[in-house]
Amino acid sequence: MKEQLLGFFDALRQAGLAPSVGETLDAVAAVRVAGIERPVLRAALAAALVKDHADRAAFDAVFDHYFAIRAASAAKRPPPPEGGAGAGRQGPGAGRGTQPEAGRLGPPRAREEPPRPAPSAPRAAALARRKALAAKPFRDMDALEVEALDDLVADLGRRLRARFSRRARRAARGRLDLRRTIRRARARGGVPLELVWKQPRPGKSDLVALVDLSFSTAAAADFLLALLVPARHYFRRVTLLAYVDRPCPVSLEGGHVVPHERLDLNARSDFGAVLRHLGERWDVTLDRNTLLLVLGDARNNRRPPRADLLARLRRGVKRVVWLNPEPRARWNSGDSVMATYARHVDALLAAGTPRSLAAALGELAKLAL
Repeated sequence: MKEQLLGFFDALRQAGLAPSVGETLDAVAAVRVAGIERPVLRAALAAALVKDHADRAAFDAVFDHYFAIRAASAAKRPPPPEGGAGAGRQGPGAGRGTQPEAGRLGPPRAREEPPRPAPSAPRAAALARRKALAAKPFRDMDALEVEALDDLVADLGRRLRARFSRRARRAARGRLDLRRTIRRARARGGVPLELVWKQPRPGKSDLVALVDLSFSTAAAADFLLALLVPARHYFRRVTLLAYVDRPCPVSLEGGHVVPHERLDLNARSDFGAVLRHLGERWDVTLDRNTLLLVLGDARNNRRPPRADLLARLRRGVKRVVWLNPEPRARWNSGDSVMATYARHVDALLAAGTPRSLAAALGELAKLAL
């Protein structure tokens, strides 16, 4: 049954529901308690995996398709040869009583799946180009590919907003208390009719995004800002800061980054100086409700990294998350001091491609909401 559940979780992900690791563990525990009788199995899995009522229809469709009762397909097969089902076959279990086909659950046979309509040739080509662009490192993109990121932002932005929205709804009502739900279900024969929720979390966090606009990370920085702007209403307050050697408030207008102060893009990168200026700014909110998001390659031109200032900031904020758009193999090479800063961050995530950067922001939703 464990392998069948793992396959079911994959089917849910393909349908866009994307259960987390914790939710799948809750589902396995629920099935262990409730059993595999079909109505009970459906209710137990739904209690653990469906956190939004809007997702229930999609869940039921995947459940009905995946956990198909084999009796219908068995009726279509020709009758066994005379002498019984075991005739002409020897081996362990021959002649023993077998479990009825209607009580066995498993994925449907491939030949029973309805054929999927093939996309048109132009649409298939566009999807292939978009998929290839999403997997291409920022540092390898030419000017035309950087411009093409606008369409990719729209696609990945919709998915990211949906993920933030689901997280926001769950945070507002609290998290499912699986143990108490199952305990109450025992009084009803194992069917979880009433869901018990843990206390909801506090309100929205503030977000301060600090992005490196130097030449080596500019494409990733622009892409990050374009994804953050539509998701800003999921935070109480959002402050966007760009930097090379000092922080500068920016906004995204018409798809372009607009600095609100002087920003020298030709300066030498100096994140130590950035941290010093950030600590001196009176108009930037950095407190226990602040999530500090940094995007940069940690290349400091061999200047003092001032990791002590990052450590001081870390003690005063809720969390620090660092996104590095360089390949992992280049971290801590040359003038990179990533390891020095990594000791003072809560999460260090690779963000070298549009897809990995969007996935990193998905992780940010877990931390922020």
